[in-house]
Amino acid sequence: MILIDKGKCVGCGLCEKQCPFGAVTFTEKYPDFNEKCRLCGACVEVCPVKALSMPEKEKKVEGKWAGVLVFAEQSGGVIAPVVFELLGKGRELADRLGQKLICVAFGEEIKDPEELIRYGADTVYLIENKKLALYNSDYYANVLVDFILEKKPNMLLIGATNLGRELAPRASTRLRAGLTADCTILETNDEGLLVQTRPAFGGNIMASILSPYARPQMATVRYKVMERAEPAERKGEIIREKAKAKHLKGPIEVLSEEMLPVEDDIVNAKVIVAGGKGMGKKDGFMLLTDVANHLGGVVGASRPAIDANWADYPVQVGLSGKVVKPGLYVACGISGAVQHTSGMETSDIIVAINKDEDAPIFDIADFGIVGDVNEVLPELIKALEEKKAST
Repeated sequence: MILIDKGKCVGCGLCEKQCPFGAVTFTEKYPDFNEKCRLCGACVEVCPVKALSMPEKEKKVEGKWAGVLVFAEQSGGVIAPVVFELLGKGRELADRLGQKLICVAFGEEIKDPEELIRYGADTVYLIENKKLALYNSDYYANVLVDFILEKKPNMLLIGATNLGRELAPRASTRLRAGLTADCTILETNDEGLLVQTRPAFGGNIMASILSPYARPQMATVRYKVMERAEPAERKGEIIREKAKAKHLKGPIEVLSEEMLPVEDDIVNAKVIVAGGKGMGKKDGFMLLTDVANHLGGVVGASRPAIDANWADYPVQVGLSGKVVKPGLYVACGISGAVQHTSGMETSDIIVAINKDEDAPIFDIADFGIVGDVNEVLPELIKALEEKKAST
């Protein structure tokens, strides 16, 4: 709340003029703050006689929280690939803090849980029940929150999958803990806090976010962003626990699920030939398909191309699409805005084709061709066909 020292207040009205929310009105000669006040402190800063103040309530983390927790998403008992990337980063953070790396998986029958130990976990908890075999948002949130309140991990890492993007905010809301989504960098500062960095404002800035007053510090991370952990022979503990019956109740019952084949997901492609607005029209994507077929790859697209209905959303690469890391990425008619490059810049080899020699895409490309894609690609297709015919 805003406190007023009426002995100092001179009724100048600067606080009313400065308030961005229109929350200040004057009763007699003193300011009055209504329900619109957001406690931003603008009025306190502008007061020339220091008649306004906003006492800060001391904030601190209650209880002892330690360890890094990785949520091990599974489907059909098989651990999701993103988990092994989270384990790599989690191991790094845990070692830096001198804490344990914990992993928890929900399901009916998790296959090869020892694999989580080999990839870095010190302790693996398997919360088992047939009702957890298929993802149910109510059940999973209930069990995860209960687990966190019992184990009190300092940090929680979850994959930014369809499941993770629903589960993480449900858990953070119930725990009253901060959550940073789609992190690209995770580090610790000198105070041991998790520095969560992610693109913001359409990728125009990189925001580093701290959560100093609530636990656990929660972050979701997209697949293919972090380095996958390297397996090694390690010793660890696997603890099996039964899910509590009270947590397996809710208004929704999941009867079955149907998963797309893994090979249909652009994230798993080894070669991607992607097109942007520079393709000029939808027919231009036929050239991309031809090149991709010759290279044994798939077609991707930037957001402008998706917005123009030249390709479908599942193949969109970038901040609002998917993060990919193929062996070869061919960017055709893509300018190289950060919104796109943040989703493909870690590709092993990047080839860029653009008629603008100053296009930002050339800054990250291993090989660049300056030219009109609609002229370059037919020549590339011709060369690929000739090579195939000669072998």
